[in-house]
Amino acid sequence: MKFILGRKLNMTQVFDKDGLVHPATIVDVTPITVTQVKTKEKDGYTALQVSTKKAKREEKKEFRLDAPTQKVGDTIDLSQFAIGDTVRVSAISKGKGFQGVVKRHGFGGGPRSHGQKHSEREPGSIGGGLRNKVPKKMRMAGRMGGDRITIKNLSIVHIDLPTNTLYISGTVPGRRGTLVEITG
Repeated sequence: MKFILGRKLNMTQVFDKDGLVHPATIVDVTPITVTQVKTKEKDGYTALQVSTKKAKREEKKEFRLDAPTQKVGDTIDLSQFAIGDTVRVSAISKGKGFQGVVKRHGFGGGPRSHGQKHSEREPGSIGGGLRNKVPKKMRMAGRMGGDRITIKNLSIVHIDLPTNTLYISGTVPGRRGTLVEITG
């Protein structure tokens, strides 16, 4: 299994050999170092703990593997990936704070006429009837974003080895500077 950590930079467009344009996200990838090998006998599962150190900040992540071949101190870099590889990207999405039901769940809101003065973006009825409490899983206003999102079946459209950047087709979750896990 291929894996690496990176930081989301920004979006751009990449032209392929046929002249077609593809939207792409640029990810700054730094070489990662294996800091710990977890085994089934000692820890109950097999995994590699890796670390990246850049800009005075050390990030540690763990990747579960069936049979890890690396040992402590090994360096994993961008050379394991190739153009056209299908990857899965995980990151923390942008936090949007407290949002209403129109933005959070896509509700339509109330009508804009017939005396509706202040209820254009309100949720409407939440189900009264014979019940005396709000049903479970009722969609309401609340905090939005800041969740771990995984996007599958993205492909690598360009690799720039001198600058350690990876161009991934489509959008990657998170804001600029978000730590991104890329697995293939």
